[in-house]
Amino acid sequence: MEHITLLLAIVVVTALVFDFTNGFHDTANAMATTISTGALKPKTAVAMSAVLNLVGAFLSVEVAKTISGGIINEDGLRTEVIFAALVGAILWNLLTWLVGLPSSSSHALFGGLIGAAVMSAGWSSIDGGTVVTKVLLPAIAAPLVAGVAALLATKLTYRLNRKVTDEAQLKSTAKGYRAGQIASAGLVSLAHGTNDAQKTMGIITLALVTGGVLAPGSNPPVWVIASAGIAIALGTYLGGWRIIRTMGSGLTDLRPPQGFAAQTSAATVILASSHLGFSLSTTQSCSGAVMGAGLGRKGGVVRWSTATRMFVAWGLTLPAAGLIGAGAEFLTKQGPWGVAVVAVVLVAGSGAIWLLSRRKPVDHTNVNEPAGVVTTAIASVSPPPVGTTVTTDLKTTIHAPAEPQTDPARPATV
Repeated sequence: MEHITLLLAIVVVTALVFDFTNGFHDTANAMATTISTGALKPKTAVAMSAVLNLVGAFLSVEVAKTISGGIINEDGLRTEVIFAALVGAILWNLLTWLVGLPSSSSHALFGGLIGAAVMSAGWSSIDGGTVVTKVLLPAIAAPLVAGVAALLATKLTYRLNRKVTDEAQLKSTAKGYRAGQIASAGLVSLAHGTNDAQKTMGIITLALVTGGVLAPGSNPPVWVIASAGIAIALGTYLGGWRIIRTMGSGLTDLRPPQGFAAQTSAATVILASSHLGFSLSTTQSCSGAVMGAGLGRKGGVVRWSTATRMFVAWGLTLPAAGLIGAGAEFLTKQGPWGVAVVAVVLVAGSGAIWLLSRRKPVDHTNVNEPAGVVTTAIASVSPPPVGTTVTTDLKTTIHAPAEPQTDPARPATV
């Protein structure tokens, strides 16, 4: 076996950077509904998610083996191809994070990998059968299955509690659902670490194989598993607040029973897929579950304008990341100067996206506010008289008395 070269070390570091972006990009998968319903405070939620992502990274390597030895033909694969693929995935992750769209980090990685491999060695370097059975089909099935499961679970939940009207019972029921939501959010975080951290493990293992450090078909070494788990946990702790806002309140208005149903359904789908080695998108699974839960409550709605933007992002992820990866690979084929140019583009592009994000920052202090709302100090101001017309930048509303609350998720206050 050869020693790790400078290029290989750069690829390993870049893979961990992708893992980091995967963490903060996908925090919303586990914690958006928990934060939006008030079950956990934002910083507490992302801290819990980070720890469980780290634990989940050590539970399985089936998905890592799918990536390291299934999608791409390892024979003759250059290490530069892995680098170009990661550049495509990272830049697409950052772009979708900037606009607050929960696109798939998994598909960004696959797109970058496929685009770079095709540019390097042609279509023969891709195992089409594995791509279809373990990437494309799960991408279609996962959100549908999770959505239907969440819809049915939500309907069942509200049916079981339809006769609960006593105020004390309402409060007790709501408290129980919030506790269940915290537990189910933890399960999603564990599932996310089990599935998504493995993707980076697979990429690093593939790079080590191409560099001659590992034999073809090898499992990820312990140091690869540990570093991938730590990177995704750190990214998760930072929190992808923009995407949390979209998932938590941009798609639909969720209440604790819906959040519990959505997270439990998504976690079940993700853990089952990880066990089978299907590298599905946790983003799509959780988004499908959120929409299903939104439709499952009587009177609940899904904001289809936001959902449509999200669907478009899903459809663009594979080809867009693939084009970036192919362009990066075209440059790396030119020699060391091409690799240097790609590295500069990655750093400059990432920095530019970060600077753009600072114009309208979203963090744990304003994550539950609708996009476009400016917070003002109104806590001490009395509400306007009943019937007064109130005009804001977003809409005109008529102030009216609050109606009695009967939903177990929103008990009346004493």
